[in-house]
Amino acid sequence: MNLKYLLREPIAPPDLHRLLRESWDHAPAGYPLVLSHSLTWVTARDGERLVGFVNLAWDGGSHAFLLDPTVHPSLRRRGIGTELVRHAVEAARASGVAWIHVDYEPQLEPFYARCGFGPTRAGLIRLRVEPEP
Repeated sequence: MNLKYLLREPIAPPDLHRLLRESWDHAPAGYPLVLSHSLTWVTARDGERLVGFVNLAWDGGSHAFLLDPTVHPSLRRRGIGTELVRHAVEAARASGVAWIHVDYEPQLEPFYARCGFGPTRAGLIRLRVEPEP
């Protein structure tokens, strides 16, 4: 495996959609627009193949939000996700961000703890339910 991690790499929408579709039960649409508002994103490539992705959204100031860390199912549990997050954290630090927030389901807590995140209280309002594919 010849992995390389890239910041703000231009991503062909079909490549990103394919990775998300193969990795999740349902893939979010509209990522090109989302990325245009992001502080940065990190991709992982094995040769030319997109195998990992994480987005770092932000408020334009001191808060960033880690979104959609994704590793292709055939390559999970090899440290790729942790490395994607590490690159995103370093990019945020270099940009002067003070806080990175992340929301996750309970079963993902060990992953995020390995990445350096600690638990915190937060609130959430669900405004809509995403349609099933």
